[in-house]
Amino acid sequence: MSLHRSPVARRSFLVGGLTVTAVGALGLPASARPAAPEIAGTADWGAREPSSAIDVLDSKPTKIIVHHTASANVDDTSQAQAFALSRSIQDHHMDGNGWKDTGQNFTNSRGGWITEGRHKSLSVLQEGAQHVLGAHAGDQNSVALGIENEGTYTDVDVPEKLWTSLVSLCSYMVSQYGISASEIYGHRDFMSTECPGEVFYGRLPELREAVGAAVGQRVVHPVTWLLLKPGAGGPAVTATQHLLRAQGLSVPVDGAYGPQTQAATGEFLRSHRIEAATCHATRVEEPGYFGGTAWTALAPVLAGDSRGDAVLALQVLLTSRGHYVPADAQYAGRSADAVREFQSAQGLQPTGVADHEVWKRLLR
Repeated sequence: MSLHRSPVARRSFLVGGLTVTAVGALGLPASARPAAPEIAGTADWGAREPSSAIDVLDSKPTKIIVHHTASANVDDTSQAQAFALSRSIQDHHMDGNGWKDTGQNFTNSRGGWITEGRHKSLSVLQEGAQHVLGAHAGDQNSVALGIENEGTYTDVDVPEKLWTSLVSLCSYMVSQYGISASEIYGHRDFMSTECPGEVFYGRLPELREAVGAAVGQRVVHPVTWLLLKPGAGGPAVTATQHLLRAQGLSVPVDGAYGPQTQAATGEFLRSHRIEAATCHATRVEEPGYFGGTAWTALAPVLAGDSRGDAVLALQVLLTSRGHYVPADAQYAGRSADAVREFQSAQGLQPTGVADHEVWKRLLR
């Protein structure tokens, strides 16, 4: 089954540098739903049958996660190429990963052709009351829709056709499920991966704004976890090294995210059974990356009489932000006061407790 774009959904133009659909530009109330984009169903592109039953949850997704396939930036923008891509991804996911079906809910090609990924995702999206459980973002699968975008966007920009279709698809998803346009994320926000690429990730605020304009929502951009990549340096790396030492791992404290520190973060991920960093649409490996919700396991909540290497990590970050604290590994006193000052400056409740919201902002 396919959905076909209406003439309204086809029209798009720039407003303040953002691509928005004509629906959003008309200033319609938030209750007005944008037209559905054209989506080719699994039967259209020749999908294999799933190896077991697809899980359909009796709950609505609350966020959208954007991926890139980390495949070649091909010049072929035909629908035939989009269908071939969908078959290739499904083969890899079923035969390589051992999954029951394609991992993501939808796939978006460089030519702007959207295809259904995991079976039932299209019909369930049309109904807008349930969620197809995918396999694209770890523990976020139960609450997040996944969109794979064809190509690799670490250092090249997103094609206009892909961008326009992505705005249209996200706007439709948001309107169908009542998702906030602020709740559009990149894969790296939850897992230790480059995905969806540095350039694409840098455009996610623009994507949220475009979708918000299309559905009449005000956007508040989320604060997300830092992604550490090989070759990184500075206070965030120094703090990471202290946090790793607090976990009993042997690393230098030199502010350089070199091989020894990368090996330690890999060991930490394995010991905590946190999924290794790979791009799920292809076989691209990403050794040395650390980010997403892995930070919640590494960075402890600090308060009261906390002390040790984890407090030293916090003190490094506070000092780098202009809050003088002694590097004494003691939380009580000046460090707790500096956390309150930082919380107030960030618009957070000044509790004096270094929770994950504090760590997230300090690391960024």
